[in-house]
Amino acid sequence: MSKLDKRRKDILKSIIQSHIDLNIPVGSKLISQRFPFGLSPATIRSTMVKLEEMGYIAQPHTSAGRIPTEKGYKFYIQTLMEDGSLPLSAGLSRELSSRLSIIGHDSTSLIKEAARTLSSFSRYLAIATPIKIEDVILSRIKFIKYERREVLAVLISDEGIINNKIFDLDKTYTQKQLNVAADYINNSFSGLPVKKIREKIAYQLYKERSECDQLIANLLYLCTDIVPAENADFSLNSLSGTSNLPDFATMEQIKAILRAIEDKRFMLTLLEQINDSQGTRVFVGMENIIPSMGELSLVVSTYSNKKLASGAVGIIGPTRMNYKKMIPIVDHTAKALTQILSEA
Repeated sequence: MSKLDKRRKDILKSIIQSHIDLNIPVGSKLISQRFPFGLSPATIRSTMVKLEEMGYIAQPHTSAGRIPTEKGYKFYIQTLMEDGSLPLSAGLSRELSSRLSIIGHDSTSLIKEAARTLSSFSRYLAIATPIKIEDVILSRIKFIKYERREVLAVLISDEGIINNKIFDLDKTYTQKQLNVAADYINNSFSGLPVKKIREKIAYQLYKERSECDQLIANLLYLCTDIVPAENADFSLNSLSGTSNLPDFATMEQIKAILRAIEDKRFMLTLLEQINDSQGTRVFVGMENIIPSMGELSLVVSTYSNKKLASGAVGIIGPTRMNYKKMIPIVDHTAKALTQILSEA
């Protein structure tokens, strides 16, 4: 990124802020009226020409003012975050926290409420991803006799996440036999994260087939189905605010976004973007996820629980969103989630 002197930085920030506020191409006369730089429109216009040459702004058509480019927005956001000039009002902070705190410590309900809260305050599309399945800690597994040879397997995590599945065994077993098998498996795997359990099961399968009861070997094999592989069962846990999309998107963009929501490949790409994030980050222009999202931005922040398993919350909005307001709202929501989940 080319270095900018103070004058160019100030004028660039004023162009971007004016475009965010007014949603129109910005000219030198407007800048001189809105910001007390003590510079003539001619001087501002000359600086704008240089900023355009450097790729920070663009002129949509002849005789029009300028609008920020993706490079310009990235500079603006980086400056905001480096300066720390992103305060959240005390009143808004209390209201955001109180909305989440009344839900209690149920992680699923909290994540859904986080998306609803973000959409309500931002007026944009909000997303909240669940805690990554590979980070989930196994609390215990139960096997419940269902009928004939069928058994209901229930996996319960320390976070309160429950996966269950009905299996058909090779023959009929009593509930007592199933309890003994569950005790053995719980003693072997309880307290381990899912990603470690999958590794350990692979080793135990070989060992148990030669040394242990056939029932345990069978159940270990079936556990590979109830313990999902990394990203295999990923979906957005909560999505809120689709009714707000017309405020900033064309109908074609809306259709593309809604199609993408149902596309697992989009979900996995989005998850990869978020997984590389720590704290709060802004992704300007999302055409690398789907082409029709080129004029949209993602503001996202990670949250975690006391065992450091993590997920993310964020908003999708226009590139000209009010970042000064949106970044602290997303950041505070993630921190409130972390605090509540860590106290559970």
